[in-house]
Amino acid sequence: MSNPDYQLLESQMQALLDNESDALAAASNFVALLHNAMHDVNWTGIYVLRGDELVLGPFQGKPACVHIPLGAGVCGTAAASLQTQRIPDVHNFDGHIVCDADSRAEIVVPLVVHGKLLGVLDIDSPTPDRFSADDQRGVELMCASFCQLQEQRAAFI
Repeated sequence: MSNPDYQLLESQMQALLDNESDALAAASNFVALLHNAMHDVNWTGIYVLRGDELVLGPFQGKPACVHIPLGAGVCGTAAASLQTQRIPDVHNFDGHIVCDADSRAEIVVPLVVHGKLLGVLDIDSPTPDRFSADDQRGVELMCASFCQLQEQRAAFI
């Protein structure tokens, strides 16, 4: 299967969230849109920064880890470094936190508004090396656009 058309998906997200004033509802629909547009993913969600840890926010998939310390696992590493983490096989990632044993590949993008980390978007797949450089660019585009909408609202979950 091919990657989604991220430009089209970003336009759909803009239309879906354009008049949504509630940050939680916007984040929930952002996650649902991405999860349903991407093939071969088993979990998509947002972890929100609360103090010195990430806390589970809106997601699609099996129940997940609720608290992740900054710097721990793939999500905590993305949050602490403010850099996207695209991991071909999480079993080879030192310090990986197992929330779903079926997950093998993972991409995590920091969500930053006004230079401040608000959380991360996490997408998992049961297939090793599932996420390409094109996926990374597309998901980063989606996250940047989502953060821009949040910035305009001056709100986040």
